[in-house]
Amino acid sequence: MASNGNPPESPSVSESQELLIQITAAHRRIFIEPIYYQQKIPNSLRAIYLRAGVVERLQQVLTLLPKDYSLLLYDGYRPFQVQQYLFSHFSKQLARIMPYATEQELLQATKKYVAMPSADAAHLAPHLTGGAIDITLADRQGKALNLGTAFDEMNEKSATRYFEHNPSENLEACRHRRLLYNCMTQAGFSNYAEEWWHYDFHNVAWARRVQAKTACYGAIQVTIQDHEIKEIRYQ
Repeated sequence: MASNGNPPESPSVSESQELLIQITAAHRRIFIEPIYYQQKIPNSLRAIYLRAGVVERLQQVLTLLPKDYSLLLYDGYRPFQVQQYLFSHFSKQLARIMPYATEQELLQATKKYVAMPSADAAHLAPHLTGGAIDITLADRQGKALNLGTAFDEMNEKSATRYFEHNPSENLEACRHRRLLYNCMTQAGFSNYAEEWWHYDFHNVAWARRVQAKTACYGAIQVTIQDHEIKEIRYQ
């Protein structure tokens, strides 16, 4: 069918109010390393929180992974203030790397690596929903394996399929990325192509990739005290 030239409609959000769950030691073969708390970012969370449905899907991923592998989580639900901080931080970093970029070019480059801090349904930042997860493979003790780049590294090698096109550069990383991708997508997650570590479920970003008309995870507002969530409000 020929296109009418109009952009596709953004998925709508029908908030399910599904619980936001803290990941604990009770989740076997799932380890956490709350990276933004470790970096002392203001309002960051000392724990990882995810929607109940995301946690259920991660359990499915573990059944698909060989027994010697585990999952290491870097980030899940992200408060709005942290999203604002990261967008500004990445923009400043890229401004140093791209000193001759125009303001618009810098904005587009920043949006490649971090979503704009928006709670509006049409431009909803994935991590504000509890349905986005930053994840890697680890060994049985929770030590991160080789996936080719550091988490949040801003270069072309962070693209999920980079080593599929350049396997000789790092065959081990290629195999690990492939294993993570296959297990995550079989369990229902969708991957952001520019970041091998970022996966979504039931939020607007996921709905766009799987061509669903509705997402059931909208933005969540929280009250934070001492880097812990004290109150949750669904939007």
